[in-house]
Amino acid sequence: MPRTVNPHKHMARRDEFIDAGRRLIQTRGYEQFSVEDLLTEVGASKGAFYHYFGSKQALLQAIVDRLVESGLAVVAQVVDDPGLNAVEKLHAYFRTIAAFKSGQREFLLQLMKVWFSDDNAIVREKLRHEQVTRATPHLATIIRQGIAEGAFTLADPEQMARVVLALILDTGDDAGELFMKRQAGEIDFATVQRRFETYQLALERLLGVAPGTFKLIDEVMLRTWFD
Repeated sequence: MPRTVNPHKHMARRDEFIDAGRRLIQTRGYEQFSVEDLLTEVGASKGAFYHYFGSKQALLQAIVDRLVESGLAVVAQVVDDPGLNAVEKLHAYFRTIAAFKSGQREFLLQLMKVWFSDDNAIVREKLRHEQVTRATPHLATIIRQGIAEGAFTLADPEQMARVVLALILDTGDDAGELFMKRQAGEIDFATVQRRFETYQLALERLLGVAPGTFKLIDEVMLRTWFD
């Protein structure tokens, strides 16, 4: 008779590996811990680990997936807020993302050291596709509201949401690379500011609003990460 798997216990055990992996990334760095270190942290066998994850890189993907899922749950509250107009929602959307990342700063600093390596190119692309799939409905909702309010001058909210999201994701990827260059002393703060201003202008033109309508990231948050 085949063994019955308790789905709740199965998920809880998988979550233990994810939580432990995140702790090890934040305290040691991804490259510095081994699967054996993870097994010691969790109190599990190697077979148990490979039952849930095919590799250490698969664990990394699961950790990042969890991070994205948590971020999307936070911004969903902004999208569903009936007291905000569309422009206010986009402002709040950007502020919420920035605040969420700021709250994960120590972990993200360690993650960035490995995230942009060639070894993780496939993982990054999979994650990007997942983000587009899951976040497009959020932005489409805001864009539809903006069209109805007369704030945005465009058509086809769903397709435009994908375009806007692609711009936002590219901004995030670029921000990570800018941070690494800034840490290495290869660029100055003014260069970072100009890059964000360019993305902000592109977003405003996409949505057909006046320059200065949006603020992708405020001065305080920008200096927290890049100054």
